[in-house]
Amino acid sequence: MLSQQWAISVNDAGCMILRLGQVQSIQLSATGAKKILVEDKAKYIKFVVITGIVVILDQISKAVILHTIPLYHSIKVIPGFFSLTHIQNAGGAFGLLANQSSDVRYIFFIIVSSLAICLIFLLYKNTPKTHSLLAAGFALIFGGAIGNLIDRFRFGKVVDFLDFYIGNLHWPAFNIADSAITIGIAIFIFHILFKKMPE
Repeated sequence: MLSQQWAISVNDAGCMILRLGQVQSIQLSATGAKKILVEDKAKYIKFVVITGIVVILDQISKAVILHTIPLYHSIKVIPGFFSLTHIQNAGGAFGLLANQSSDVRYIFFIIVSSLAICLIFLLYKNTPKTHSLLAAGFALIFGGAIGNLIDRFRFGKVVDFLDFYIGNLHWPAFNIADSAITIGIAIFIFHILFKKMPE
């Protein structure tokens, strides 16, 4: 009888330990899930902040140019090197498709820009937290693409105004959105060249 009671007690204790282990496992799983949610939240807050800063600066600067400098006029900032020149680019980078009809350009660039934005967001989403610089680069590209896409929707063109030149040699005018995209692409290329891309 005593041995049976002892066996029952041992069995009960084993069940209690097993249940305790299960509870602890559930608690650990919940803690891990909560930590992941917090990290994901911080990741997307960073994305929204970087994207928001780029879009706001881009749109404010363009609004100032639109209201202060007539189209195709310039204000010299550094004579012989840098001017603020109001240009509206109907094409893409370096005048791509500038000679096509406005409807063709509008549809083409809206579709291409939308696809690019979706791709960049997916790249950002899949970038691990260990690669914060790369993630920031994707957010810069995303913000720049949104800034120029807003222009496409509003005007069917992109407002450019940063005009760098030496003598009569001018680099194609660009804007803050273009600058953000260029910096983001430079960060991306850096990670590729130096094999710092996530596995």
